[in-house]
Amino acid sequence: MCAPTSGYYALPMTISLAEELVLLAYNDDGAPQGTSTWMDYGIAGAHLVELALTERIEVRDGTVTVVDTTPTGAASVDAALVTIAADTKQRKPKDWIYRLSKRARGPVLDGLVEAGVLERREDRVMRIFPVTRYPSPDGTPPAAEVERRRLMREALENPADADARTMALCTLVEALDWVKPVFPDLPQRETKKRLKELGEAHWAGIAVGAFIKDIQVALIMTAVIATTAAS
Repeated sequence: MCAPTSGYYALPMTISLAEELVLLAYNDDGAPQGTSTWMDYGIAGAHLVELALTERIEVRDGTVTVVDTTPTGAASVDAALVTIAADTKQRKPKDWIYRLSKRARGPVLDGLVEAGVLERREDRVMRIFPVTRYPSPDGTPPAAEVERRRLMREALENPADADARTMALCTLVEALDWVKPVFPDLPQRETKKRLKELGEAHWAGIAVGAFIKDIQVALIMTAVIATTAAS
């Protein structure tokens, strides 16, 4: 795969794709919206997408290759980059999704807590079972989440104006089948179909698009296998 056009993906990283994905997956009470089984895989996929969009990795002969080890500035993303760069084997995107998914959620949540976007609260279900929740400090949806939800909705209506990060999140949400928690008031089947169509149209003809598609397919396969095994 050829490298993306320089500058097209020079995107500001005030918050990583994985962090945005986690914000979308947690409700206002700080609990995951029924998506915890797949969340670690989604985070791993988001890290790969982030590294692809920022031109740190690409796919050569079907395997992930590091082309730039410059840190992105996001701790969990950079940890993934270091892990991939240090590996001596050639691995496919699906292999890296599985490997990077191990304990993937903790560092991302820790980063959001340290940044003051979320806070960690220890609670008990039925006063017996301990549970950790991650609500926003003031009880309202974080500004980054509100903005990204707005942009994703706009992308559904006017995809021509959507930026690469918004389309990347749309692709991840579609692959993970997270339409309900992200677009709770929209018709599920039609919205999922729309997201799939938008992703195929956006990434077609873009060098990094084939890699994004590989990640999307790998996420679907990995998550389905994990769900089947759990049941």
